[in-house]
Amino acid sequence: AGKNAFSVPFVGELEAALAAIARDREVKVVVLVGLPDVFCSGAPRELLVKLARGEEVPADIVLSKAVLDLPVPVIAAMEGHATGGGLALGLCADIVLMARESRYGASFMNLGFTPGMGITRLLEHVLSPALAHELMYTGEFRRGADFSPRSGVNYVLPRAEIRPKAFDVAARIAEKPRVALETLKRWLSLDRRRAFEETRTVETMMHEITFRQDAIRERIEDEYVD
Repeated sequence: AGKNAFSVPFVGELEAALAAIARDREVKVVVLVGLPDVFCSGAPRELLVKLARGEEVPADIVLSKAVLDLPVPVIAAMEGHATGGGLALGLCADIVLMARESRYGASFMNLGFTPGMGITRLLEHVLSPALAHELMYTGEFRRGADFSPRSGVNYVLPRAEIRPKAFDVAARIAEKPRVALETLKRWLSLDRRRAFEETRTVETMMHEITFRQDAIRERIEDEYVD
C-alpha cells in the first residue's frame, strides 16, 4: 500500500528478513524484487517531515549496509520505478537490472536536502561520476533506456523481462559452491563497502545541515508527490 516506502515497520521487517538470510547457510544468492510498477519509493512524507523537525533519526541507512554486507551475491530486479533511497537500495546489489520503461532518480535535492543511504558514492559504481553527479544535483528522473549505452547497469530490458532474467542469473549463480561465492563476494564488493562506510559520516553531516533549515519542512510538505 505504501509503494514499498521506508516506513518504520517496512524498514524493520526488511532488516529482519535480511538478517535471517545472512544466517541461512543454505542461501547462495538473493534476488530483491519490488512491485511490478514500483521497486521502492524511498522515504515517505511523514518520515521526512519528522526528520526535518528533528523528531526522528534516519533508520533506512541500515538497509544499505544490510544488503552490502550479505555474504552472498545480491541481484536487484528493479522492474518498477525507484526513487531516492529506493534507488540507493537497488544500487547496493552486486548485479543490477533496470527496466527500459521505468524511471529512476536520486530525488533528494528536489525536496531541499542532500542525498543519503550511501548514494553519493554508490551511484558512481553504476554510472560515470559525471552523470551520477548531474542526477544528484538536478534530481532528474531518467528512463532505464537512457542508461543502457553508457552505464554500468548489468541489464536494461523491457519491464516484463526483468524478473525472469534476474532469476535466470540467480539460478546460474546458485549452481556454485557457497564458500566460493562468499569468498568472491567479499573481494568484489570491497570497494563499494569501503565507499559506503566512508560516505556515511559525510552524508550524516550534510543532513545535519540541510534538514535543520527552516524552509525544508514546508518544502517537503508542499512538493512531495506520493
